[in-house]
Amino acid sequence: MISSENIRAYVERMASDEPAPGGGAAGALQAALGAALLAMSARYSTGAEHAAEAGRAADRAEELIPRALGLADADAEAFGALSAAYALPKDSDQEKAERSQAVQEATVGAAQPPRELIRVGAEVVGLARELTGWCNPNVLSDVAAASEAARAAVATGMVTLEINVRALKDAAVREELRTELTRGEQAVEDAAELTGRIRERVQR
Repeated sequence: MISSENIRAYVERMASDEPAPGGGAAGALQAALGAALLAMSARYSTGAEHAAEAGRAADRAEELIPRALGLADADAEAFGALSAAYALPKDSDQEKAERSQAVQEATVGAAQPPRELIRVGAEVVGLARELTGWCNPNVLSDVAAASEAARAAVATGMVTLEINVRALKDAAVREELRTELTRGEQAVEDAAELTGRIRERVQR
């Protein structure tokens, strides 16, 4: 679990031939890093005019860090449950039906971590956009880095979610999950636009 490993050990395990942690966990790490950078950036922007805003932004960003890190473990657990469902026997018609139901239930479960990752990443992007308006100019590059980390996290969540949506038979559940993809697309666009604006500012 990510809470019991140092970053090097975790990354080395990700690089091994173990199937998890994988892409979803990497996206969760990126979201956590983005939130951490924003917390730091806000704490360097506590001038008299924006002290209250900076304090709220720092607190909220810090709250998102454990939420994001928890998604790394949740993604690995969901992958394990889905793999177990696919490993069920399918020799008889009854076994095939039971396996199919188990796979569908596990797929719905596997869709939840990337769905939440999109939400967390989108919130990190939103905080980055807020900070850009009044943050200390010396941390603009950190805010951009946070935005880019969140953009990567959201994009990771989207492609992972799309894989799960494709495998689902329940049209209502598929449609519900697709609303998260719309949220993700907007967050990715917002992050790209924000990074562009910051680059223009630092080049002046």
